[in-house]
Amino acid sequence: MSDVVVALIVFVCVFSGALLGLYVHAMLPEHHLDDDSVGVVKLATGLIATMAALVLGLLISSAKSSFDTVNSELVHNAANIVRLDRVLAQYGPETHEVRDLLKQNYSTWIQILASRDPAQVSAAGSIQSLKRAEGLQHKLKELSPRNEEQRQLQTSAIQIADEALAVRGLALLQEASSLPIPLLVALVLWLSIIFGAFGVFASANGTVIAALFLGALSTSMAICLILEMNSPLAGLIAVSLAPMRNALAMLGQ
Repeated sequence: MSDVVVALIVFVCVFSGALLGLYVHAMLPEHHLDDDSVGVVKLATGLIATMAALVLGLLISSAKSSFDTVNSELVHNAANIVRLDRVLAQYGPETHEVRDLLKQNYSTWIQILASRDPAQVSAAGSIQSLKRAEGLQHKLKELSPRNEEQRQLQTSAIQIADEALAVRGLALLQEASSLPIPLLVALVLWLSIIFGAFGVFASANGTVIAALFLGALSTSMAICLILEMNSPLAGLIAVSLAPMRNALAMLGQ
């Protein structure tokens, strides 16, 4: 399900809770709205609001950390690709075919990420994609060094390629992280209760309804941001591909 659709469902649930509270306010007997009743409900609502705020804060922090981690891994991967290309350039002209294959594979990888298509990003972690990436490693191992310098360069190239493949796989694994559904359901329930309590002790007028509407919209947008940052390789909010494109422009030089 799309993150935007989930956020829309959250908005409907939270705002519906607020409207239900306004409706209940009109139906409640007067003695249910005295100071003692309001005080108890405020205490209960404050407890729920504290829990909801803590969970929202933790989720935003976790999503931002996941987003930054994937971004760092892609930058690290770009640096490794450039290092690998330069090592192969130092090896000699016999690595021309391998360098072309490296540039082609990396260009395809950037195109997949630029599509922002979850299906294509997921397919990039398939066994077929892994085998294509391993084909470059086999090419490196097939090189026949003529002297000690080329032998050392071949060893370095294989190590860098292994590291680049590992970092790429780690970034794809990070992409698979998601918000636990039970936690999301609990959070939406708490928010609906909070907004319902707001409505119970407020008179239905345009200002109150507008305030509740904006509050529900803000909370749903926060959850949408959390979901989007938990999928940093696809969706509306994704990591920048500028470092990778810069690295691609340097390949083969």
